[in-house]
Amino acid sequence: MTAPAAQAVRRRVTVRGTVQGVGFRPYVHRLATDLTLTGFVSNTAAGVLIEVEGPPADVDRFCDHLTAESPPLAVVAGIGVENMPATGADDTFTIRSTGQSLGRTLLPPDTAPCADCLRELADPADRRHRHPFVTCTHCGPRFTIATGMPYDRAVTTMTAFPMCSACAREYGDPVDRRFHAQPVACPDCGPRLRLLPAPGSGLRPARDAEALTAARALLAAGRIVAVKGLGGYHLACDATDARAVDGLRGRKERGGKPFAVMCAELGDVERIAQVSAVERAVLVGSRRPIVLLRRRTSGATLRLAPGVCPGSPHVGVMLPYTPVHTLLFGLPGDPPGPRVLVMTSGNRSGESIVTDDDEALVRLDGLADAWLAHDRVIASPCDDSLLRVRADGTEQVLRRSRGYVPRPLRLPMELRPALAVGGDLKNALAIGEGEHAWLGPHIGDMGDLTTLEAARRAELHMRRLTGVSPELVAADRHPGYHSNRWARQRALQLPRSTPLFVQHHHAHIASAMAEHGLTAPVIGVAFDGTGYGDDGTVWGGEVLLADYSGYRRFAHLTPAPLPGGDAGVANPCRLALGRLWAAGLPWDADLPSVAVCTSEELSLLERQLTRQVACVATSSMGRLFDAVSSLAGVCHRAGYEAQAALELEAAAASAWEDDSTAYAFAIGPAGCDPAPVLRAVVADMRRGIPAPVIAGRFHRGVARAVVEICRHARRDTGLATVALSGGVFANALLEQECTALLSDDGFAVLRHGEVPPNDGGLALGQLVIAAYGRQKE
Repeated sequence: MTAPAAQAVRRRVTVRGTVQGVGFRPYVHRLATDLTLTGFVSNTAAGVLIEVEGPPADVDRFCDHLTAESPPLAVVAGIGVENMPATGADDTFTIRSTGQSLGRTLLPPDTAPCADCLRELADPADRRHRHPFVTCTHCGPRFTIATGMPYDRAVTTMTAFPMCSACAREYGDPVDRRFHAQPVACPDCGPRLRLLPAPGSGLRPARDAEALTAARALLAAGRIVAVKGLGGYHLACDATDARAVDGLRGRKERGGKPFAVMCAELGDVERIAQVSAVERAVLVGSRRPIVLLRRRTSGATLRLAPGVCPGSPHVGVMLPYTPVHTLLFGLPGDPPGPRVLVMTSGNRSGESIVTDDDEALVRLDGLADAWLAHDRVIASPCDDSLLRVRADGTEQVLRRSRGYVPRPLRLPMELRPALAVGGDLKNALAIGEGEHAWLGPHIGDMGDLTTLEAARRAELHMRRLTGVSPELVAADRHPGYHSNRWARQRALQLPRSTPLFVQHHHAHIASAMAEHGLTAPVIGVAFDGTGYGDDGTVWGGEVLLADYSGYRRFAHLTPAPLPGGDAGVANPCRLALGRLWAAGLPWDADLPSVAVCTSEELSLLERQLTRQVACVATSSMGRLFDAVSSLAGVCHRAGYEAQAALELEAAAASAWEDDSTAYAFAIGPAGCDPAPVLRAVVADMRRGIPAPVIAGRFHRGVARAVVEICRHARRDTGLATVALSGGVFANALLEQECTALLSDDGFAVLRHGEVPPNDGGLALGQLVIAAYGRQKE
């Protein structure tokens, strides 16, 4: 029994932050019990609520230690303490269970297995030896199993698996690592694996350990296996088997787009790629993203098949992030299998990632030879995240999803409840209220019914987990975007029945500002492939003077016709001819872009350009990169988005230290004309200057043009902060050169970090612009 009320004090403590699903309640219970205090702890819609009672010195000690030794996945954003009358009514300190409800809380992302769980997985004496779903308070699934908040087992997909007596004892033992770990299970009571062979394959189904052994054998034999992970299916094959890799590429109709790979362990990564200390730390950390690494050109002791990442000096690599992955590679003594697997999203090109088992059998039919499935339901799709580590050791996230979602972003202003639906490429939505914004998982390109359905499902899931009830919806201004039409439909269900449409490049700049917590105006450099302009043309080479309330188009790339629209984008040689035509340069037969076109194609292009038929004007910097890639003879036909620009960057990187010349743009009032650059590229090509040197000179020229325009903007406005945003700034060379030159010239430079510079970060900018505008109403 507690001390008499007159000799005790009682305090109510509210803890905000990422404090649910991370073992915070069990930690509080242990701390209070060690100090012989009474009271309770529970999850609430606001975070964690604690009432603690006991001698004043011990209660003070409890409050002092509360955040100092919190669990590894916990992030405490704030603590409130309130004195209460002592009651003397509690005999012990208890954890109170919580029921399903909507709430504003910060659930952690899914994380890789911790060292303790991996040790149990490999220990023959442990009861979770080889258990494919081993997890504890400090690791494992959270976002992809949660169906509501506050976070408790009853509102996860683990509710379908009643705990056995042994797991229930661990779950209820305050000193156990699995005390109130919601995904806890074991081989006796948890999810189970099964291998389902394709019809007519001659293979037989298998369960549990036998399923893993059979799947490993299939991969070793060059077969393709659909593997169910945390947030969806992967299509896997042996990354060193050229026939298997080419077969997967052909079945998926992926063109030449690089595959990501998963290595069995860090040592295998170092056999195929160069790995810095920072990259090593990211690879083995709890988030386990795909990390873009430079491939080994010499000394590689493990050879990837040529079809893994054709034409790219980089390879995207990740390490196992579920026990299923670890077991698929095999434990010591298991039959050998591949050490490196292609792990690409389980979908057909253009569709969303598959999460449902029955749907996987239909949508992946013809792609996979077998399915390694399990019966734990995925509550929300969540694809792999992708990032690169800059030369200065900072990270640039290019796809923000697993390992990051649903971690919120702190905003520099208070928002009224709002939803932003992003764009049609690399779609990810955002939802926000108060000082927080939540970016949803990566959805993909919105050109298919499955992706639209995935976006609707993601919005519902994010609303359930955050408790935000949007009052308005923001979207891109492009009237032809699928996301624009979805926003119009969604707005009819909201208090404000008309969406707020945000200009594409303004949203890019606002996204960079919001990530850095900035409210003051900036010089915004927004370079990308396409964005709907105020004049109805395609923008994409923009310098804006911007804040959240609006923008002015200060300068832009001189427009050129885009012949054939989307068909033109897939043919960089046509973009090059459009740029030559706009610059008044002839289509001489010795130019690579001319030589690759048929006579019929040249005649058609000439008619289109002369008559301005099926031609839209574009100021896109991304399209200029494509055009120069073709003019330099690097890439004439693109099999996937940004292929020509990526290959131009790779060429430039290979000769970056060999030449420091920069092509010069013509900078004039409100314009940046590439005509002199195009003339110089043609002249250098005719002089026999290698394509990598031409590519490097172009990159340096773009960076110097950026600095010159920003100098003009600073002189006219006094602004000295530059935000770099848009998909072109995923180009490491260009971003690095722009940052260095701008910094040397006295500018403060905002670069993206956790928020992607491409359209995956667009929704954040839409959200803050819409919410800011709503505040001003």
